[in-house]
Amino acid sequence: MRFHRKSADLTPLADISFATAARARHDREVNGDLVVQASIGTLCDDQQKIIAFPSVYEHFDAMAARSKARYAESFTGNASFREAVAAWVLEDHVRTLHRTVIATPGGTGALWAAMNTFLDPGETVILPGIAWNSYAAMAGHNGLRIRTYEMFADEHFNFASLRQAMTDVSRRQDRVVFLLNTPCNNPTGYSLSDGEWDILIDLVNEVSETCPVVMIVDVAYFDFVNDPAARSSFCRHLDRISDSVMVNILFSISKTMTAYGMRCGASILLARRQEDVRNIEIILEKTARLTWSNVNNAAMECFAWAVTADRDTLKEEIQAGVSLLKERSEIFLQEAAECGLELYPYREGFFCTLKYEDPAFAAEMFRALMDNHIYTVRVNGGIRIALCSLPKAQAAGLARRIRTVQDQLAAER
Repeated sequence: MRFHRKSADLTPLADISFATAARARHDREVNGDLVVQASIGTLCDDQQKIIAFPSVYEHFDAMAARSKARYAESFTGNASFREAVAAWVLEDHVRTLHRTVIATPGGTGALWAAMNTFLDPGETVILPGIAWNSYAAMAGHNGLRIRTYEMFADEHFNFASLRQAMTDVSRRQDRVVFLLNTPCNNPTGYSLSDGEWDILIDLVNEVSETCPVVMIVDVAYFDFVNDPAARSSFCRHLDRISDSVMVNILFSISKTMTAYGMRCGASILLARRQEDVRNIEIILEKTARLTWSNVNNAAMECFAWAVTADRDTLKEEIQAGVSLLKERSEIFLQEAAECGLELYPYREGFFCTLKYEDPAFAAEMFRALMDNHIYTVRVNGGIRIALCSLPKAQAAGLARRIRTVQDQLAAER
């Protein structure tokens, strides 16, 4: 007997990050500081306590109870929030494009809306080969096929692979939709340079001569670039898109305000024609109304206040987080280089990724690390290290511990 729709996927959902974190907590109760917890994707201090920016939570605590209790102004989000998001993410870089902002329940909500809007079931979305696992899972849940592109050619972005994927897809359907996560890529820590953005826009415009192109840009971690003056600099390239290109920026306040549980984010739409923006906005308005109804009012009010009335303080707190990430990454990457532990190109951000292109070896390595009290996250092409939650004391010596496990495992195969 079946009570569900025929297309339902009955494979039980197992989130690797949460399951690994639970196992690490149990292990720590037994083995204490021997346990390295490098799987949690939240910014933590060196005592492994989650960092909660005072500027955000002091204001949140002072907010009136009724502000926290009431609905948002609209299912598209509060006007003050939508304006604040556009100003915070785009700054003054985008000057010739039409735009709109729709509030979403976290960056995940913005991603869901994108996967549900631009393509019909059975069509293909192009995703990076090394990526947050939820991209592919969400695409599949929406009935989409997946084509991947290789992210790297040596130490740089692999434009040849992306070009081939876009060309192949354009021959089979009347739109090309692709996603990239930059800056501070999850899981590799890679950020496209200005020169790479120039190449990317040229490529997108070229493909758009054949069919419309939607470029989805996940900027969840963009506030944690090493150079705060460059956080939104990628946006200045967007003014060069052609009439046949739309940009969908996925934004999350989870990282910007260390507000992971508030579940608030936004979908930013940019295109050269107002009509194109409005058509997608209508679809997203209905998506919002008919799925999550409206977004957390207190979270939106808190963000709008934090990035306007207390902007400088928030930026200082974010920069302190960036400094912490830089210290940890410098320790780990230097030791990795010294002991010959191979990583994908890392520039900045929450995560770096050990390079294991053989899936079987990566799976064995993941289990072997846990057996040696080191907790990580498996991703396509390797194993992710969460620098964001790794204390400096544990970052020191970790690369050598991993290399020892790797050598032992290789010798046993």
